[in-house]
Amino acid sequence: MFLNLLDTVADAPATGDAAAGAAEASSKGINWSAVLDAVVDWITHTGIKLLIAIVLMIISFAIINGVTKKIYKSLQKKKADETLSRVGTQSARIILKVLVLICLIGYVGIETASISAVVASIGVGISLAVQGTLSNFAGGVIIIIMRPFKIGDYITSNGQEGTVEDIKLFYTHIVTTDNKAVVIPNGSLANNVIVNASAKDTRRVDITASVAYGTDVAMVKELVKKVCAENELVFKDPAPFVEMAEMNDSSLDFTVRVWCNRPDYWTVKFALLDAILKAFDENGIEVPFNQLDVHVRNDEAAIENKAAKAK
Repeated sequence: MFLNLLDTVADAPATGDAAAGAAEASSKGINWSAVLDAVVDWITHTGIKLLIAIVLMIISFAIINGVTKKIYKSLQKKKADETLSRVGTQSARIILKVLVLICLIGYVGIETASISAVVASIGVGISLAVQGTLSNFAGGVIIIIMRPFKIGDYITSNGQEGTVEDIKLFYTHIVTTDNKAVVIPNGSLANNVIVNASAKDTRRVDITASVAYGTDVAMVKELVKKVCAENELVFKDPAPFVEMAEMNDSSLDFTVRVWCNRPDYWTVKFALLDAILKAFDENGIEVPFNQLDVHVRNDEAAIENKAAKAK
């Protein structure tokens, strides 16, 4: 702007009295009258456009935010997919704001072609410096398109596990069971194994029940099956599975497998553990634990020899 003002001052007509005034002004310094005229001209033309552009930008951004929020709420009421709804409205909001900025820049009178060239040059340099970020962007696009998980699913990946709270273009946000927020880059998510515990409606609960050696195996199996049958959340079909799986150093280990609805997984697991232990106690079945038996040998001859030597 100031360069244009100086150019206007330099190009001011120098005829008659104006020429004499310009010569006198050039001998004394800057022609402040010409500078003032240029400033007033800029304010009455470009300045007003800039002010209008700012007002239009604020109004447009407010309208875009309001419309995208309404669209998101409408999609929620229609029970549309949460992941696509949230990511779609966020992307639409960003794209529309960028388009508004480009249009307003052209309205003010700034050459958008030169800005585009500069932005492209900067983009090349940035892309070389942030290759990891670009891989996260590509991973985000893959996750949104392929949908290995969605918002609300419980996943395990990269040594982290929790409920997916939000999926963005660069990062996925999950919340652990102890309410810790974990941010995972989408690049690593898209290129690693993902275990989605919420993908199916049912889950299998696996429990290991150990008893001491000498316990009646048939009795143990009957008791555990009875406990599983009494739990209303356990499926009858497929039927509960109870078999002796291993003979350890100090215990007989039984594998217990039952099926239930996915939301009931932890409830069933904790309830069965409690009920199985209670059934063992009521029927006198010993639950083993690691122990060390020490045998002391009372050798009378050795004791007498030591006593004789001591005398």
